Amino acid sequence: MLESKLPNIGTTIFSTMSAMAAEYGAINLSQGFPDFSPPTPLLAALTKALSEGKNQYPPMMGIPELRYQIAQKVLQMYAAKVDMDTEVTITSGATEALFVAIQAVVHQGDEVIIFDPAYDAYQPAIQLAGGTAIHVSLTPDFHIDWQRVIESITPRTRALIVNSPHNPTGSVFSESDLEELSRIAERHDLTLISDEVYEHMVFDGKPHLSLLSHETLRARSFVISSFGKTYHATGWKVGYAIAPPEFTHEFRKIHQFVTFTTHTPTQYALADYMASHPEHHRELPAFYQKKRDLFLELMAPSSFKMIPTPGTYFQLADYSDVSNMDDQSFVAYLTRVIGVAAIPISVFYDQPPEQCVVRFCFAKDDATLKLAAEKLLNFLPATDSPREVR
Repeated sequence: MLESKLPNIGTTIFSTMSAMAAEYGAINLSQGFPDFSPPTPLLAALTKALSEGKNQYPPMMGIPELRYQIAQKVLQMYAAKVDMDTEVTITSGATEALFVAIQAVVHQGDEVIIFDPAYDAYQPAIQLAGGTAIHVSLTPDFHIDWQRVIESITPRTRALIVNSPHNPTGSVFSESDLEELSRIAERHDLTLISDEVYEHMVFDGKPHLSLLSHETLRARSFVISSFGKTYHATGWKVGYAIAPPEFTHEFRKIHQFVTFTTHTPTQYALADYMASHPEHHRELPAFYQKKRDLFLELMAPSSFKMIPTPGTYFQLADYSDVSNMDDQSFVAYLTRVIGVAAIPISVFYDQPPEQCVVRFCFAKDDATLKLAAEKLLNFLPATDSPREVR
């Protein structure tokens, strides 16, 4: 009889809600992927790479052309000089990069602090490495209480996983957050794993504060990002990790036995597009802020309480004036009856607080957002189930 290494882990909420959306023909504002295509020149670059025969194994750490473009982007955005050969590794998506970084850092009996609500890939990877995830809840407005972090550190604490812009809440780091993180990491000799896959989706004129921009933090960090999020191509599953040479050396030891390398023609296409269209990632914040603002405007007449998200392409909605269902029941009702799928926030907690909050993805065509909002507005306030829906 096979004994599970992850006995308490089931199907992810993203798969569950996307399957439910498909079953009921609902508009899928749950899983975080666009319903529009990647840029046409990027698709052309992929076709070109395929036709030119770039179809065999690339170097284990990724092709030099793409690692060079990453190093150039990091220099321009964060004034951080990284060595493309010893500090940059291409991975099969950010999820692989997160998994490998955790395996490189965590040993049997180690503790790793994560912040709830936390992206659901963190804890299983920690558990598989023999470690224990220590859950520290964010404040009610979804920021880190650094005093609670200090109180959670023990002699077994090996690392912290931070995520800004934050999935699922959209909160972003401030300069004071970086300073507090640096002070704590230095004092307790902690390794940091920084999930920055939404780095180009910070709104309202604010910059993304990468750990790469802070020398003390960079020296003890794995910084992970995703091409899928940036270039509207989540199904391509290409990401990367940047870390000091010593960290990268250990990271690559594991990476080579997980995926070994990553899809060759896609790497060449991304390198080509980054070189010829450097404006893409610079224009992304305005692109997604426009969609955020449209969705908020469309939802303004509703009974949902919505505070504009400062980052990512996710918008939280408080439905406490709409229903007294728990959030998992509420998103099921939205999907089956209303025709719009969302994500419940409680599933990202070890111990969920009492709140009525769901997450919508606005990385959609404007027509999709308008139709979704129309469906949500038309049912509010609902009267067909007075015990559960106000």
